[in-house]
Amino acid sequence: MAEKYLPHYAEGEVVKGFGRGSKELGIPTANFPENVVEKLPADMPTGVYYGWANVDGGEVHKMCMSVGWNPYYKNTKKTMETHIMHKFQDDFYGSRLKIVMVGYIRPMSTFVSLDELITAIKNDISETDRKLQEPETQHYKDNNFFASS
Repeated sequence: MAEKYLPHYAEGEVVKGFGRGSKELGIPTANFPENVVEKLPADMPTGVYYGWANVDGGEVHKMCMSVGWNPYYKNTKKTMETHIMHKFQDDFYGSRLKIVMVGYIRPMSTFVSLDELITAIKNDISETDRKLQEPETQHYKDNNFFASS
């Protein structure tokens, strides 16, 4: 069902999230503001997606993204939290993030412990890495969408 909405392109300014990605999980995320989240198709399934991302027109990297309410944390607002599979030297709040979601990994789940959540996220990242090696996902990396604006 998620596949009918893909690929999905989004861009916006990186804003501060809940501060859990880096601090609590050890998995930093770049968060989109509400106006970008609101542009998702209303019936697009929540869950974990994978694709490509860049910051301020820079190099394009693999990314894994959580779209939804993150049941473990009982969020009341839908979020789009992007884990870019690259080590950045500094925070990049206020930067322009562009992403293309090309595949769907799994629906949102609730977890009994933080360790279980971290294990699931690490599995999602491994799955993302594997899926983005496939030839049918590679052409998105070179899409004109990622060219500097």
